[in-house]
This record gives sequence, C-alpha cells and structure tokens, in this order.
Amino acid sequence: MSGAAPAGAVRVMPVGEHALLVELPGESETGTLHAELLRRRAAGLLPPVREIVPAARTVLLDGLDDPARLAGELARWEIPRPDPRAAGSVEIRVRYDGPDLAEVAALWGVTPREAAERHASVAYRVAFCGFAPGFGYLTGLPEKLAVPRRPTPRTAVPAGSVAVAGAYTGVYPRSSPGGWQLIGTTDAVLWDPSREPAALLAPGTLVRFTAAEGR
Repeated sequence: MSGAAPAGAVRVMPVGEHALLVELPGESETGTLHAELLRRRAAGLLPPVREIVPAARTVLLDGLDDPARLAGELARWEIPRPDPRAAGSVEIRVRYDGPDLAEVAALWGVTPREAAERHASVAYRVAFCGFAPGFGYLTGLPEKLAVPRRPTPRTAVPAGSVAVAGAYTGVYPRSSPGGWQLIGTTDAVLWDPSREPAALLAPGTLVRFTAAEGR
C-alpha cells in the first residue's frame, strides 16, 4: 500500500463476518486511503460495500460479501495522493464572539482579535465525522496551537458554535453537551435532513472560515 503508509504500518482486521477495519499510522494516511476507496467505488473498481467510514486512524468497510479477499487486495494497492480539488470546498462565515475566545487567545499568547485572525487564516480539511449528525473533525491547526478541552463540559452548547479542542476545529450542528473551547458562532446549517446531502461537511471536504461582522 505504498503512498499511504510505510510497509508494515497498515493493519487490516476482520470485524464480524462482513466488515474490515483498516488501521493506519495517522490522519493523513487515513484520508488518503478513504479518498482512494471512494474513487474506486465510484469507478466500479471496488467490491460491493455498504459503508465506508473513516475515523482518526482507521477506515471501516462494512457490508462486504468477501472481506478476506478484499483484505488481501488492500495489501497490494498502490495508493496515489488524492487531488484536493476533487474533495469539494465550503466557506463558513464566523462571528468570533465565543465565550472562550479570550482564554484560547491567552493560550496562544495573542490578543482575541489576533486569535480570530489566526484561526481564520488556516485551510482546514474534514478528517472524519462523528459525535452528532453533521459534526466534522477539522484538521489544519498546527500542533503548537492545540488547546485542552474545558475541565467541565457545558451541559448545552448552542447550535452553530465554532469550537476548538486539541488540534481539531468543529462546528456544533445542534444544541448538545460539549467540552470544546467555544471561539465563535455561525449561521451555517451543518445538518439539514431535507437537503441532499443532509450534511454540509463530509470527510475530505476543504473548509475555510471567514470572519463576519460582530466579532
């Protein structure tokens, strides 16, 4: 599986009778494999599979008729680097007015305005989705800007809250409990069952945040 990970760094494990879990060294390799799986399925080059679900370091393939055969094929794949332009892109306007912006700015050693500008200057990519329908885990922040979760999670985070935790950025699609640091708000609708697709963000999507009025 050259191009995705060093030799021996990829593990393919059976999950039940009809699924495989592919474990990779990191998010970059996971994103590369996920993109290639989607490309091959669209081109009719992949055995029938019901779901392809990426996470931080794994990709789950569920609904396979012959998992053992695909496991053997995966070991021989040549995985090209995906074309970022093929993933689609989304721009999200943000009011950098979150209750934790000043705290995050202090952790970064800058003013709240500078923290907002720094956050908006980054090109993000949806690594994987989870937690709630429409919630994407966005990578792009340098590791040096990673921030801890709040010691006590909030019982209710408003929908549209833009937040950071670790080196991830996320947008809460609906009101829910949460322990991420809230740095802004957006009117973007992350999840709409009447829309096709319902989720604004999907794995691989490129995301840019732009500062709106009122920060």
